[in-house]
Amino acid sequence: MKSLSAFAPIKHCLVVQAGIGISANIFLLFFRIFTLLLDHRHKLVDLITSHLALVHLIMLLVIVFFVSPDLFESLNFQNDFKCKVLFFVSRVMRSLSICTTCLLSTLQATTISPSTCWLARLKHKFTNYIIYVFIFLWCLSLSGSTNLIFNTVASSNVTQTNLLNINKYCSLSPTSHSIRSVMFTLTTSRDVFFIGIMLLSSAYMVIFLFRHQRRSQHLHSTSLIPRTSPEKRATQTILQLVSFFVVMYWVDFIISSSSTLLWAYDPVVLDVQGFVGNVYATVCPLVLIRSDKTIISILQNMWRRCHQFLTR
Repeated sequence: MKSLSAFAPIKHCLVVQAGIGISANIFLLFFRIFTLLLDHRHKLVDLITSHLALVHLIMLLVIVFFVSPDLFESLNFQNDFKCKVLFFVSRVMRSLSICTTCLLSTLQATTISPSTCWLARLKHKFTNYIIYVFIFLWCLSLSGSTNLIFNTVASSNVTQTNLLNINKYCSLSPTSHSIRSVMFTLTTSRDVFFIGIMLLSSAYMVIFLFRHQRRSQHLHSTSLIPRTSPEKRATQTILQLVSFFVVMYWVDFIISSSSTLLWAYDPVVLDVQGFVGNVYATVCPLVLIRSDKTIISILQNMWRRCHQFLTR
């Protein structure tokens, strides 16, 4: 059996990617929690981005266990149990990443909507039922991945030759073509539904920003430079995240679905899929941090103080 990282440069990229992503998500998560604790007026966007950072942090920690044999073996459980738990958690977090990004996009669309629009009334419902929304998304993601508990096995525990290797230690046991087709259809339909909502809300925000820009051109003279509002900056950030997510999702979908349906994985393809499948979890917190003026101001002050201390 070939090892997970037969292509060494991609393995190094995976490790570096995971390191950057874990650090960025930890920073974003703690900053958002700190903000929520200090601000009595809890903002929905802070709750959702905290949840997204937590999901991405777990995703990247799982990939670290998969690409690091020493860490995998350090877990004092049977390999079969470790494979089931890690692969199941990985798929659940991937599903939650899609759902939470969709939720963030929808929330921003309701935020910028005029008070007379029916979308604006959704924000009040978001505020009252956000906990129930999170519970629903977790239940949906958990139920959609339960089949992996039964299909994931430790490669050393079985003697079958038609296993689908997902890393050095873990494999997927074969199932009937009909069952694979049903599960593939269900999971794909779920993902397409949430991505469709993302695209609809993004299209609405693009149209809203375009109309707002045209109105601004009439209100401001050519000698004045209109300032970008916080709502517009936040909307542009969400649009960037959604666009990047959709592109990475479909690249990952093409790689994983072709390998699963053909029941054949190449070690290099595994590495590429691991990199593509987790690149959004790394880029997302960096984009959110860069777009947050409060975080940028704190980082600039910290850098200035460090520079002053070192130059003394």
